[in-house]
Amino acid sequence: MEPEPINMTTERQDGVLSVRVAGRIDGSNAIAFQEAVRTAVDDRDRAMIMDGAELTYVSSAGLRAVLVTAKALSNRDVRFALCALSDHVLDIFKKSGFDKIMAIHPSKADALVFLESH
Repeated sequence: MEPEPINMTTERQDGVLSVRVAGRIDGSNAIAFQEAVRTAVDDRDRAMIMDGAELTYVSSAGLRAVLVTAKALSNRDVRFALCALSDHVLDIFKKSGFDKIMAIHPSKADALVFLESH
């Protein structure tokens, strides 16, 4: 099986790194996702938003990669939030209980408000 490439774009504004992920995060690319985020974050970032508007699927390996990423960011004092997940992907996060351990918001604007207030 060919690894699914990570389709990720980033933008930075006022110390907040926005990472937009498209396609899938699964066993074939979860480690590549973690590495891509790790190298995208720099010491000036105080927060990161993972924008999942174009994310179509997350496997258990993908969930683990998101969790490892969130923990690594926390260790660097970088706050983390997810936003704009499709109903299908949001359902995966809820069924796994991840909505109880990480901030998930309906939009990037909502995530920014949350990060500014915490």
